[in-house]
Amino acid sequence: MHPAVFLDRDGTINEEMGYINHLSRFRLLPGSAEAIARLNRAGLKVVVVTNQSGVARGYFPLSLLEEVHRLMLAQFHQAGARVDGIYVCTHAPDAGCSCRKPRPGLILQAARELDLDVGRSFVVGDRFNDLETAANAGAQGILVKSGYGRGELEYSPAAGRLTPAHVAEDLLAAADWIIGQRYYSGYKID
Repeated sequence: MHPAVFLDRDGTINEEMGYINHLSRFRLLPGSAEAIARLNRAGLKVVVVTNQSGVARGYFPLSLLEEVHRLMLAQFHQAGARVDGIYVCTHAPDAGCSCRKPRPGLILQAARELDLDVGRSFVVGDRFNDLETAANAGAQGILVKSGYGRGELEYSPAAGRLTPAHVAEDLLAAADWIIGQRYYSGYKID
């Protein structure tokens, strides 16, 4: 089983735009592709886990979401980066599904399908919702200050009850912190 880094998408990998309802609205954040390339070189699996309720709400079709992910993967490829999987919840917030973050369904599904050790893994995101997802899955949560992160740190009521394993300026800084750990949850990095 492999340790992994589970990445939120909007506000962590790409600019937070609300709903990306057109391909032209997708923009990688500076350093995010390099961050993923560094995680790849360190031998870590990288998985994107994202809530995209805009599909269920009728804001954009599933085909646009798929186009956005193809564009994202192409931009990663150009930077020498790759992800091992993209797991998406397209349900509405009130659907009661097990895959919508902060429920751990997407992470647990990825762990089964990709042979990942969640207990030795990290979840990186810009919301306390991502930290709660990490806690619910048994992983370590890292909050990035990009996207909603800075405001979450200052104003979220969850700030008092959830403590991230680390707070990073952006995904690149989070990746460097993860790689700088000599051990992932007690297991030596191979």
